[in-house]
Amino acid sequence: MADEVRPFDDIRALLLQMPGPDQAAIAEARARESELTKPAGSLGRLEEITAFLAGWQGSARPHVDAPLVAVFAGNHGVVAQGVSSFPQSVTTGMVANFTAGGAAINQICKAFDISLKVYELALERPTGDITQEPAMDERNCAATIAYGMEALASGPDLLVLGEMGIGNTTAAAAIYHALWGGEAEDWVGRGTGVDDAGLRRKAEAVRAAIALHKAHLADPLEVLARLGGREIAAMAGAILAARLRNVPVVLDGFVVCSAAAVLQALDPGALDHCLAGHVSAERAHAQALERLGKTPILNLGMRLGEGSGAAVAVGVIKAAVACHNGMATFAEAGVAGKE
Repeated sequence: MADEVRPFDDIRALLLQMPGPDQAAIAEARARESELTKPAGSLGRLEEITAFLAGWQGSARPHVDAPLVAVFAGNHGVVAQGVSSFPQSVTTGMVANFTAGGAAINQICKAFDISLKVYELALERPTGDITQEPAMDERNCAATIAYGMEALASGPDLLVLGEMGIGNTTAAAAIYHALWGGEAEDWVGRGTGVDDAGLRRKAEAVRAAIALHKAHLADPLEVLARLGGREIAAMAGAILAARLRNVPVVLDGFVVCSAAAVLQALDPGALDHCLAGHVSAERAHAQALERLGKTPILNLGMRLGEGSGAAVAVGVIKAAVACHNGMATFAEAGVAGKE
């Protein structure tokens, strides 16, 4: 009798189909870069960014014509453990604020001409309290991953990920702790601004969740289902879908990177198409980026979420592309180049 097909099997199959970058396009982009009217390497990280985009877009002239910020919002049962200084209703209120154009991410998107789409994930039904039960079962988690893949439906040429969800820094900390070990205190931070007592409650919640689910945490997808949130699962799906379509991704902060960490645990190369937009002020984010092998574009002390730090980084990415495509070569400018 054949083995039963489980919901996560489809996700694992997609991981086997991930394409790599176009090395010829990278070489062409670098060749053009060497002919531009500037000293070699003088644009620093901007030159690395254009070569990166060229590889994933398959073009020596990369483009950021249709960037999209996708913000995923979910509610978490672990809020019952006193891990947040705000109630779950704030998630719903902030989603309404996004829709009305009143949030920080709306202003940043306007400033850099980025499209914004917000995905609500059953806000009226918080995930299970991870200290008492799994956040999601396998079927619901797999379905949510698949839902997140829909963020690519509009055909963006750069995907920027953001999130909103009261309690989700606790879920993210639990994911990191399950994947990378250490102590619960290594991964928890103040999130929305909890006091010292709240920080201790967060650590205790993470510790209790790991103890409850420890028999099931060898599989990264089980880590996601049992400890994560719907928005985290959806972001994992969006990252994977972007890879399958050769769309580069800009990761935001602590919570977004927990979704990325699950994919990296499944395949060490799963994040090769991702840039880290910034390093968050959330205490453990720098450590997470180091584990993910990502150097952030910006360090502005931001910890808002919403995709805000990554969206600001799009301004830098656009500048890199503009220089690469718009600058004259030495020959075009009639300037003597290197001898």
